[in-house]
Amino acid sequence: MKKGHIILTLTLSLYTAGAAWAQGDEPAAPPPAPAFGQESPAPTVSENPPISGIDQPGLEPHAAPESFLLPGLHFSESVDSNVSNTLGTSNVSPVTRGLGSLTLQKLWKNYAVAMDYIGGVVYYDRTGVGLQQLHQFDIDNRISWKRGQLALRDSFSYLPEGTFGFQAYGGSGAYNSSIGGTGSSMLGASAFGGQTSSFYGGSGVSVGEVPRLTNLALADVVENLTPKSSVTLTAGYGIVHFYGNLTSVTGAPANVSFIGSSEETVQFGYDRTLNPKDQIAFSYGYQGFTFSTVGTAMHSHVLQAMYGHRISGRMDFTISAGPQFTHISDVATVCTFFGFPVNVPTTDCLALGGTFVVFPQSSNQISAAGRVSLRYRFPKTSVSLEYSRFNTSGSGLFAGSRSDTAVANAQRPLTRIWDVFGDVGYSRNSRLQAGGSSVAANNFSYIYAGVGLHRQFGRTLKGYVSYQFNDLSFDSACPVPATAVSSGTCSNRSQRHVGSIGLDWTPRPIRLD
Repeated sequence: MKKGHIILTLTLSLYTAGAAWAQGDEPAAPPPAPAFGQESPAPTVSENPPISGIDQPGLEPHAAPESFLLPGLHFSESVDSNVSNTLGTSNVSPVTRGLGSLTLQKLWKNYAVAMDYIGGVVYYDRTGVGLQQLHQFDIDNRISWKRGQLALRDSFSYLPEGTFGFQAYGGSGAYNSSIGGTGSSMLGASAFGGQTSSFYGGSGVSVGEVPRLTNLALADVVENLTPKSSVTLTAGYGIVHFYGNLTSVTGAPANVSFIGSSEETVQFGYDRTLNPKDQIAFSYGYQGFTFSTVGTAMHSHVLQAMYGHRISGRMDFTISAGPQFTHISDVATVCTFFGFPVNVPTTDCLALGGTFVVFPQSSNQISAAGRVSLRYRFPKTSVSLEYSRFNTSGSGLFAGSRSDTAVANAQRPLTRIWDVFGDVGYSRNSRLQAGGSSVAANNFSYIYAGVGLHRQFGRTLKGYVSYQFNDLSFDSACPVPATAVSSGTCSNRSQRHVGSIGLDWTPRPIRLD
């Protein structure tokens, strides 16, 4: 991991926010929407942004922009049936979380900045896990002009588990019902969502309790060429770094060294508005992955045709599909005798007088890639569905994988103070490189399903109860040999049942206008 990249990214983001703050504290009253090419108002969440960009439209149209500061405190207690998240075992233990959050949104006439921070500690009552830190920081800086916008974004996290399913927070439902709902209008409208979760980086699925640091920096530009056409350009750099190895059932280090990665991405898109509800777009994207495993790298070129149908305040539907061309730079370890490769078992090579030689090798693949997203707001119920298929970093288990990911969630108020929520997610990751794996498997899948109930206690205090089931499985019988249970057999599956209860204190936002 190159620490200089992390420091540089955070420094640039904070410098940009500080420079914007120094421009002055005069907020702009939201004027009527300007004609094309006239002076733009204070930046808000666009009701129909280009479908080839990162932003998604807000499902609350005509929301008045405002500057505010919002602190919060969050406490929860969970019971986890497999707190160490290991294969083939069950170890019921409590998990205690104490977190604080701070959200800031500041608007000027042609500039806006939004920041979210969540941090604290998580105590897993299990030997070998114990007290863990949790930090997540997102920043979104936007500069607008007559016909376009520049956004500089950064998402940083240090978590004890992977991001898929939000296990570090007690489950996806627990996160979305409490911490995830405190964000500002800019960040809350998927400034780091949309295609970010699939095409741009991430640490995804996890096995074992292994802290990982992730950072994703993005710069994206939207320029309106005419009232009905626009172009988008996005560039990003992300890293994933792991601290420690997987711990076996006996407490001894298992033979798993997670694979760190860095990713460079570029995407260019052209959008055309057909009518107030329909858009089409074409995009080209590049992904370049470099892995901590020496000699492994992956480069992808993705072409996409896109269609979007949006009804302001009610529905957002987007579909994209196209070919994905992947070039893989891999290494192979071969047993040789007098310089000639010989096909003998690895355990017999040295015994027979052979030597191991590492050979570079490369391959090219063509596959399909795409994304389908639907968000719909009924009078009382909100639902969202998303499926994506792209190359990803492999969650530290593979040096690159082809990932199919699907997520669905719904929320409905029952009364003025009660509401219910539920969500389900599925991810399947297929290994792309012969020599790039930290486990003895070619693919793995992960599924989670959760449900919960939320209650408001007055204006500043709310509580929730939630339950989530998680299942991680590999295609081989013993992907991590050191995790054999007491009977001497291995398992290829990890299951968890997590029940949580929590309280969240969030006072009224402090107006900064």
